[in-house]
Amino acid sequence: MDLFNNREAHFWRNTFTRLALIIVTVAIIVWFLPKDSGTQLQYDVGKPWMYGSFIAKFDFPIYKTEEAIKAEKDSILNRFEPYYNYNDSIGQAEIKSFERDFADGISGVPTNVVWVLKQNLTQIYKAGVMNTHEYSENFKDTTKMVRLVSGKTAQSIGAKDIYSGMAAYEHLFMDARVIPFKQLLQKANLNKYIVPNLIYDNQRSETERNDLLSAVTVASGMVISGQKIIDRGDIVDEHDALVLNSFEREMQRRQAGKQEITSTVIGQIIYVTMLVFLFTLYLGMFRKDYFHSPRSIAMVYTLITIFPIIVSLMMRHTVLNVYVLPLAITPMFVRVFMDSRTAFISHVTMVLICAAAVKYQYEFIIIQLVAGLAAIYSMRELTQRAQIIRAAVFVSVAMCIIYLALQLMQEKTFDDIDMSMMRYFAMNGVMLLFAYPLMYIIEKVFGYTSAVTLVELSNTSKELLRRLSEVAPGTFQHSITVSNLAAQIADRIGAKAQLVRTGALYHDIGKMANPAFFTENQAGGVNPLDNMSRTEAAQIIISHVTEGLKLAEQDNLPTEIKDFISTHHGAGKTKFFYISYKNEHPDEPIDEMLFTYPGPNPFTREQAILMMADSVEAASHSLQEYTEESIANLVNKIIDSQVADGFFHDCPITFHDITLSKQVLTERLKAIYHTRIVYPELKKGES
Repeated sequence: MDLFNNREAHFWRNTFTRLALIIVTVAIIVWFLPKDSGTQLQYDVGKPWMYGSFIAKFDFPIYKTEEAIKAEKDSILNRFEPYYNYNDSIGQAEIKSFERDFADGISGVPTNVVWVLKQNLTQIYKAGVMNTHEYSENFKDTTKMVRLVSGKTAQSIGAKDIYSGMAAYEHLFMDARVIPFKQLLQKANLNKYIVPNLIYDNQRSETERNDLLSAVTVASGMVISGQKIIDRGDIVDEHDALVLNSFEREMQRRQAGKQEITSTVIGQIIYVTMLVFLFTLYLGMFRKDYFHSPRSIAMVYTLITIFPIIVSLMMRHTVLNVYVLPLAITPMFVRVFMDSRTAFISHVTMVLICAAAVKYQYEFIIIQLVAGLAAIYSMRELTQRAQIIRAAVFVSVAMCIIYLALQLMQEKTFDDIDMSMMRYFAMNGVMLLFAYPLMYIIEKVFGYTSAVTLVELSNTSKELLRRLSEVAPGTFQHSITVSNLAAQIADRIGAKAQLVRTGALYHDIGKMANPAFFTENQAGGVNPLDNMSRTEAAQIIISHVTEGLKLAEQDNLPTEIKDFISTHHGAGKTKFFYISYKNEHPDEPIDEMLFTYPGPNPFTREQAILMMADSVEAASHSLQEYTEESIANLVNKIIDSQVADGFFHDCPITFHDITLSKQVLTERLKAIYHTRIVYPELKKGES
């Protein structure tokens, strides 16, 4: 009853966990999806209208293009005249200051010259002096005018009617009577008497500017409800495109209302929930191992959530082109860490969700699905960095080809096709190259081990394996042989060959702690275990598992490799010492834990393969003769014993897999221990 209750509680806990995961995923994606996309129509000027008869359902204005509005505003602003106030007191004050400084010729300048300068200053200030920078800005075009306000009157004046600060200074020296004293007057710094007396009137100018711009309308006409805009097969011209664009713009404006936004969000929730639910259903029905694995669930849901968010942000803020984003990274990662079918389903789910944020869904979905398939096909098994480059090239080429095909299907010629898209597809390929460093992050965050990492770990020059070859050379050779046997079995039954090959290389590293106690490292047949009690000897043999796990922990080996160390003997017994002790003490109760490995039993096919290969290879050295019959009997005896002891109850290996494993081991051991033909001796008396 308790077992039933525990199973039921576990079932409901898993159900609620997956349901919460779906809700959170949907909520995050919908939060970022654009809420103002409106009706999304695909059309090109000069091409036939692909949809049915399009009739306006409401009145809406025909909006001008941004370029047209800008041109109108620029045209009006060319007629704009900024306002300047004439300040007579500034000129009077500066002239009085000039008179004081040059009174009675004290500066060395003759009185008649001073009088001429005063008259020139009076003329300058009467016309008006404008700041040199403002003068240059206002009169870039010689036809430009400004409005000069003096008292209650305002008149338009041009550049020739007033002075800039620089022009005023030059005007002081234009009289022939002043020129002989120019050098002396330059030392007197006459610039300080030239101060702008035309002051910019910001308030009046901005009011006038806004009044002029208010005359510019954003619309150039109206479409009345019920009016036919375009019919199927009609060629879309510039005016039609303007009307259709105005319709979409008006739809976006109308969606600003609360009711419209609510309906959009409800539709997005239903759409995303359906896709995420179907994806979850796929995992629950066909990939239960992933469905019940927290790290697998976390990785795939993270990938199918992140990219729709990025696409939504790109569309909302108009950042680059959406085809630059390497969506094919998702199927690449899922293929490397899981399998091809899950990779494709994940990619389809993600692309369909992303399509809710883009405008041209049909084209987007087709191109991205082809890109995902190209990525999956090119990443059958990632073992080299060059495969990432090859995958990036395949994806970019596939996107280019399918894009050209779609364009040609729309009756476009090569001259009409927008070839700038090829640049975005090339950039997509470049972005895919970041899959390699990102893969390392995925491994660390979600606890996966890629084939590339396994290949790197299987390099016998790695520090841990190099030490094993030096400290325990017999164990090292045994591990090499077992890794080859296990990899060949994995190839035959469709398991992960590289994983089991790497695991086999490290499964006995714990023997480095006491290498002399293991027969493969003993020289001259001397066995130190013979002088020890059976329990002590058993504990030393068993300790190579725990010592191996310690070394693996110190060397930061992946969890998958540690699992091979802990499971290659399962929860079995050191049978030699257990049986010997039992025979020596037939009437005593035995503490079986003293002779039992800590386990657990294998829980993956690859671990089961290693257990079979390890046991058979070790036992094969005890055969008296190596014949096909003796080798086959040994293989069958050991593996049948493991099956009978229940070592494979917790792993998904089948009887068919076990039968194929026996065949591989028998064939390979026959090749390793091949017998030679015995040549006959020549009898005496015969020539």
